[in-house]
Amino acid sequence: MRLSYHSDTDSLYIHLTEKPGANVVEVSDNVVVDVDEHGVPVGIDIDANASKIVDLSRLETDGLMIGLTPAEPRRSDSARAV
Repeated sequence: MRLSYHSDTDSLYIHLTEKPGANVVEVSDNVVVDVDEHGVPVGIDIDANASKIVDLSRLETDGLMIGLTPAEPRRSDSARAV
């Protein structure tokens, strides 16, 4: 997931996936959900006044390891096949 904020228009796009949208579903004024060809959400677009709808001063996550990927276990030299 990726967030893109544009201060010049006070708009926020939340990329749920990197897949392109095929259609939009209007949720409310200035808020639409982009969906793929199967109707699965791929992004959320807050077109104007995003800072009044979303608290942009902080981002919290629960149970996510942001920016970290689990490391592959390293095999020691003595465990390598000869």
